[in-house]
Amino acid sequence: MGSLMRSEEMALCQLFLQSESAYSCISELGELGVVQFRDLNPDVSSFLRKFVSEVRRCDEMERKLRYIEKEIKKDKIPVLDVGDNPDAPAPREMIDLEASFEKLENELREVNCNAEALKRNYLELTELKYILKKTQQFFDEHEHSLQADAHEALMQAEQILQPQALHLGFVAGVILWEKLPAFERMLWRACRGNVFLKQSVIDEALEDPVSGDAVNKCVFIVFFQGDQLKTRVRKICEGFRATLYPCPESPAERNEMSLGVMTRIEDLNTVLGQTNDHRHRVLVLAAKNIQNWFIKVKKIKAIYHTLNMFNLDVTQKCLIAECWCATSDLDKVHLAIQRGQENSGSTIPSILNRMATSRKPPTYHRTNKFTTVFQSLIDAYGISSYQEVNPASFSIITFPFLFSVMFGDFGHGFIMFLAGLWMVLRERQLQANKSDNEIWNMFFGGRYLILMMGAFSVYAGFVYNDIYSLSINIFGSSWRVPEGIYSFDGEVKDWLDRATLEPSPYHCVDQNVDNRTYVLNYSTASYLGSPYPFGIDPIWAIATNKLTFINSFKMKLSVILGVLHMMFGIWVGLLNHTFFQNTINILCEFIPQVLFLTCTFLYLVVEIFYKWITWSDRKPEFETLTGCSPNLLIGMINMYLFTKGEYNNVNVTIDGQTTSYTCSSGNPVFGETGELVQTFLVVVTVVCIPWLLVPKPFLLWRRGYTKKPTPRNIQTGQPEDEEEIIHHDQLQINDESGGETHEEEESIGDIVVHQAIHTIEFCLGCVSHTASYLRLWALSLAHGQLSEVLWSMVLRIGLSTNGHGGGRGYIGAAVLVVVFPFWAVLTIAILLAMEGLSAFLHTLRLHWVEFNSKFYKGEGYGFEPFTFEHLMDDTSAPE
Repeated sequence: MGSLMRSEEMALCQLFLQSESAYSCISELGELGVVQFRDLNPDVSSFLRKFVSEVRRCDEMERKLRYIEKEIKKDKIPVLDVGDNPDAPAPREMIDLEASFEKLENELREVNCNAEALKRNYLELTELKYILKKTQQFFDEHEHSLQADAHEALMQAEQILQPQALHLGFVAGVILWEKLPAFERMLWRACRGNVFLKQSVIDEALEDPVSGDAVNKCVFIVFFQGDQLKTRVRKICEGFRATLYPCPESPAERNEMSLGVMTRIEDLNTVLGQTNDHRHRVLVLAAKNIQNWFIKVKKIKAIYHTLNMFNLDVTQKCLIAECWCATSDLDKVHLAIQRGQENSGSTIPSILNRMATSRKPPTYHRTNKFTTVFQSLIDAYGISSYQEVNPASFSIITFPFLFSVMFGDFGHGFIMFLAGLWMVLRERQLQANKSDNEIWNMFFGGRYLILMMGAFSVYAGFVYNDIYSLSINIFGSSWRVPEGIYSFDGEVKDWLDRATLEPSPYHCVDQNVDNRTYVLNYSTASYLGSPYPFGIDPIWAIATNKLTFINSFKMKLSVILGVLHMMFGIWVGLLNHTFFQNTINILCEFIPQVLFLTCTFLYLVVEIFYKWITWSDRKPEFETLTGCSPNLLIGMINMYLFTKGEYNNVNVTIDGQTTSYTCSSGNPVFGETGELVQTFLVVVTVVCIPWLLVPKPFLLWRRGYTKKPTPRNIQTGQPEDEEEIIHHDQLQINDESGGETHEEEESIGDIVVHQAIHTIEFCLGCVSHTASYLRLWALSLAHGQLSEVLWSMVLRIGLSTNGHGGGRGYIGAAVLVVVFPFWAVLTIAILLAMEGLSAFLHTLRLHWVEFNSKFYKGEGYGFEPFTFEHLMDDTSAPE
């Protein structure tokens, strides 16, 4: 498990790097990814640092790469991600990369500019072609109308359509289809109806040369008389951004121009094809290297950004850096620096010194692909303090277990287990896809958690004997039908024989009541004397008091698990107190907390187990003493009210032998002796409250804790003024993310108030947190009831449908085929997705609030090493 239990021991180191080898050394450390650098120039503007010009050059290269990537996506050229991780280029290679990107960008811009000009010419020729074509159609329609019996209005239009006779002029052009209605209205109003407009829609969509979008346009021709109307029409066309083209008046000239336009269009098509082919070849070559280029540029930028955090010595030839590193990785850091020095060709060795400091180190937990998801759940609550016990190591078991208590169903758990197993087995293929779907990425990131929750839910389903709300009889029920009470054809039947036995009021034990005397005959007992080997007996699936029994069992189980979980959290706190050698917390917090929880709710857990063991059907006389069965709730209330019960003697006759039993209205579990024990527990509980409140502030005050502590070395524990340490002015600068050099001075009043809040929170929290664990029972009940509703109201319809005659089985099968998809969809959507999410959130709350609050501070800050690993996951800039 590595350092999952406690964070790694960290060391603050000082690096002395020669200017010519600093780039290579930082590159090797970035590939290693185990060093977190501190910013030694927090007050210096980003624009005034030494390597700001190199960072700007990297930004310019990223801009060019984004432009190239946009052009690649525009042509829908696939970019293959082969998973290469190229090394960071040397500083001298940066010039070659800049020249390559500059050349490629200029070439693409020139090609795009030429292509845009060609497309614009092509668009104009295409529009002119349609104008000549549509204009000829207008005049052809006019000639045909002369031969027909037209209306008088058409005869007036015929006079307008004779420009040679009436000396009419006309203009022809193209306009967007969306602007045509407004254009027509403007012409009519501005020219007072003295123009004649003909229009026709172009059949095919034309490509805009700038945006590349498809647009729909119309060809129009406007006839008018006089220069004044001509000027007005042209201004209106200009206002609506309509394109006007010259159109000859004679058919011969139009045909000649049309032939010329077609020839030029064919030539433009040839040139455009060659231009697009050349552009495509350039982009295909760029697409093969675009991912590696992005990685290289981002690595260069990350290196120079890190170098900007360093200080220069007085000679301006050496860079001084400070970094946090795990002590177990110091040898790796030494080797990485040596490799960087060899790659740079420098002869002056770099120096790595371990510094003494009183700073709070960052928290670093080594995780793998299995433990990462559990650590993420804890980090979302708060980063562990330095070398504090990490709850993630326990949540690997407790989280899926508590989830399964609420989600316990063999069938649903098995489906969840298969989903998690599929994601685990196809892990590499799914990771290679690099999906952008956040919901999918969230589920895939928690694949091992889903696998564990599904496996534990299968186990809980066995314990509950619940599979899609049904029970299975594996070992044989421990209950039988009492002889002489119910039989079928003279043969005693098993209670699980559903074909011959339905739930009925006969499912009980024969008993006669005579005042305070109970009579029980062993020959009528239906319990065989030995419990079901594992889990809940399947007989409860058909019992009339099923819900009462299941609720009682799960409610008590929730209290037991909750108290044990909280007690475990308090004992985990002892590990912290022992590790940090905090004797005051052990004496003034741990011991009273354990006693308080033991005397209150752990005693309730003991009562529950005692009642289960003692008051059971193994002793059938207790089954008849319903008035003597202890009520735990009333008993807890009487315990704190110091109420004593009234005792009565009850006689029980069994096979002619009479036995006397003592019962109490106060319902103590342990009788009169139990009342003395309960009185002692209440006294201890009351004593624990001032024990938590008073001694710790008093001892801290006596020890002078309120004075500012002397800084100590995190490696040796000795005062810094007693050691020879490496020190300079930057040592007094706080980390960006974390701790301060010295603790703030705290007054005795602040300590008392803080301890009072802590005491009240713990005492009240024991009550509220125990009640909070009842969510285990509530959600388990809701899950079971929803599952039973889906079974009885959906799937059972198909299984219970019978026809008449020879085809009765086929009718039931047909109905089952129809209802099964509904049942499956509702099961996955409601019981797996919604109920699973609800159980997950409640489990998360139980760990964050009820468990972590007993020992976990979470006041640390995370270790964020300088690494190139994240560059592989985000090689392109967001759009």
